[in-house]
Amino acid sequence: MAGTREYPAEGVVVTWEPARCVHAAECVRGLPGVFDPDRRPWIETGGVDGAELAEAVRRCPSGALGYRSTDPAVPDESYAEVEVRLVPNGPLAVRGPMRLTSPDGADLGERVRAVLCRCGGSADKPFCDGTHRSNGFTG
Repeated sequence: MAGTREYPAEGVVVTWEPARCVHAAECVRGLPGVFDPDRRPWIETGGVDGAELAEAVRRCPSGALGYRSTDPAVPDESYAEVEVRLVPNGPLAVRGPMRLTSPDGADLGERVRAVLCRCGGSADKPFCDGTHRSNGFTG
């Protein structure tokens, strides 16, 4: 993926796709010592085991954070069913196996987490870019 950054750790490689981040800060709440938006680099994986990192990464609603397991003891992220949660006055948070396409029909690949635009204003459709916060969207 273009623009994806990687952070090796014990048992996993944490990935971050900045364009997908909606700043929900679930990662920061989960592991503030690892994810610190005021630090550069903002992800510092040292001293945290892979299972704990994977658990924190799975909290990211947008899928901007992901991981690849490098240890059989840390399972890959997978879900049997798709779960869709409507965020009041905001996007749809989707978790589960999905394949996305852009408005022009381009294949955006398979994902397990995404935050999808509901307001119609995102410049990055089908993904939410936070425009709902400034365009008066309610719903």
